[in-house]
Amino acid sequence: MNDVPALSAAALRTPEAVRARACAMLDLARRGAAVAWHVDETRLEPLARHVAEVTRAAFPDLSVPLHARWRHFVLGGRDLWAEAVAAAGLSGEALARAAFDTAIVSVLLDAGAGPHWRYRMHDGTVLARSEGLAVASLEMLARGAFSSRRHPLEADAAGLAAVTPETLASGFQAGERNPLVGLNGRARLLRRLGETVALDPALRDPSGQARPGALFDVLVAGGERGSVLARDISVAILERFGAIWPGGMRLGGVPLGDCWPHPVLGPVPLHKLSQWLAWSLIEPLRVVGLRVDGIEALTGLAEYRNGGLMVDFGALALRDRADAAREHDVASALVVEWRALTVALLDELAPRVRACLGLDETRFPLAALLEGGTWRAGRMVARERRADGGPPIRVVSDGTVF
Repeated sequence: MNDVPALSAAALRTPEAVRARACAMLDLARRGAAVAWHVDETRLEPLARHVAEVTRAAFPDLSVPLHARWRHFVLGGRDLWAEAVAAAGLSGEALARAAFDTAIVSVLLDAGAGPHWRYRMHDGTVLARSEGLAVASLEMLARGAFSSRRHPLEADAAGLAAVTPETLASGFQAGERNPLVGLNGRARLLRRLGETVALDPALRDPSGQARPGALFDVLVAGGERGSVLARDISVAILERFGAIWPGGMRLGGVPLGDCWPHPVLGPVPLHKLSQWLAWSLIEPLRVVGLRVDGIEALTGLAEYRNGGLMVDFGALALRDRADAAREHDVASALVVEWRALTVALLDELAPRVRACLGLDETRFPLAALLEGGTWRAGRMVARERRADGGPPIRVVSDGTVF
């Protein structure tokens, strides 16, 4: 029986709802009432020590940046984003809008590439997965591929609405011999982004151009005394761009985005890409001198590196081991539980890792845990355990969620 209070559509599109439903899912699993998973909390202490070791190895001075899209633009000592900005000659608020355009498009294109896709840079460097998706999207943005005016590092409504699978296949070097998972879904998502931006009169830059990067102006206008709340970034993303998500749940006609039904808890919001985007938009706001407060309101990310780490270290175990050999739909109870439990266990893990490192939440926020951290450790253990470096659970996705 569902004893979790019903939430409105607006409430379900908040980080507070993500955390509350994730905690409810953890309580369900602790009582042995989850559909597909057991939780073994005795594994959290050894996992915390391991994550602390991985963090120290990657960041010996323990100065860990936020887990944001910008990290994937730094390769081999080169900051590809800084190079693109210099080439475009951007600064000030124009740079902030370009950073918003870049982060929004690049994050929306980053819902898993599959094990076989590769991207070759001009210098011959070959990349895969998130790094490959990041660089491919940045190079397309730098060429003005998503701008109707062909302006570098700009994405506008008309340019996005014109995106086709062929556009992305060309930019991402994808094809029969280099398959990219969910190519059609990604193109459809960007087109819907363009259409949604075109219909929103608030998303206009000072020249009147309709572009997602004008969300910068929306947030600045809604802030107080030179500051923006982190949860307001997340809510603005979900309110302004919520209509772009294909299918999924709706409540009162309002699309809920990355939110899925559970047989006990009802709607379970996860908002993985939207929350990673919120983390990624903090830095452009800070660059122009704005303060971002309350970052502890944002949650960890319900994605397969963090979730895979929980499974590979035994903090999460399938009730039916045969499920590990099956493919699962992203809307299945098994996947919804896995993702929600991942968010909840990241909150459980964070204070343990901080204790190992001797840091407090101010110096080591949740996004630093992810970067330091759980995402990195999840990738490492996946490579050790599986030839393709993929997750321990196979999920059928259209390239727009997981």
